[in-house]
Amino acid sequence: MAQDLDAGQLRAFVASARGGSISRAAAGLGRTQPAISQQLRRLEGVLGWSLLRRSPAGVSLTQAGEEFLPYAERILALSAEALANAGRGRTFAGRCGVGLIEDLASASLPSALADFARMHPGTVLEVMTVPGPAMREALESGRIQLALCDTAYFPQPPRWSAKLPLVWATGSRTDFSADPVPLVLFSQPCNWRAPVLAALEAAGRRWQVVFESTGVPGVQAAVRAGLGVAALLPDAVGPGMIAGGAIEGLPVLPNVEIGLVRRPGTEGEPLIDAVELLLKRLT
Repeated sequence: MAQDLDAGQLRAFVASARGGSISRAAAGLGRTQPAISQQLRRLEGVLGWSLLRRSPAGVSLTQAGEEFLPYAERILALSAEALANAGRGRTFAGRCGVGLIEDLASASLPSALADFARMHPGTVLEVMTVPGPAMREALESGRIQLALCDTAYFPQPPRWSAKLPLVWATGSRTDFSADPVPLVLFSQPCNWRAPVLAALEAAGRRWQVVFESTGVPGVQAAVRAGLGVAALLPDAVGPGMIAGGAIEGLPVLPNVEIGLVRRPGTEGEPLIDAVELLLKRLT
């Protein structure tokens, strides 16, 4: 008999894969670690594949897990979209500009927004990824109506926020046991550099910057090449990279906060309300 994929099991898998740790997935989903482990075993049983490698340092994806992860994220994105919009008997129209931090632009959010636009052909969604100061300017000028990013760049408080884990990302040829630790960092301004460096110093690990980039692709390329380790959001860990909450003596990294800021004067606009709800369900 054919079996359906369970959304709870998919959510446990995505959270574990992206966070590099079953315990982090459990904390983020408000479940116990044994409950998450049971969901993962059931999902692997349905698929007949091993999706995750377990180790004292956390979990990493198997080849089957890497291939299955985009499908799991897409299914969850479509589920969130359906919950946000199904049964309302309305077709949205108009324009909505959305600003995303680059770390989220390679995840399920762009695909979900594209699906939304296809379902509502009368809409125009413009999605942009720019640094924090430029995103604030885009919101103030009216080019975008929603900004999902590090809210430290905005004077107003976010409408809602979410804490996301940072994970260490390395390449297969990286010597992350080196002293000092070779670091790949985002160029300034970057509000997440300080807590990463503080975590290393608290763990007694010396460090040196070997590569800096203003964007995610540059950091990913340096990590894949084996130049050093980087602290990334789980969604920014791409193919050819190994991620974990803690790797061979490197400290567990802190969570970072992102939030949604909405342009004043857009309250009650149906299209913007719907896009905001979609973003909230997927964050």
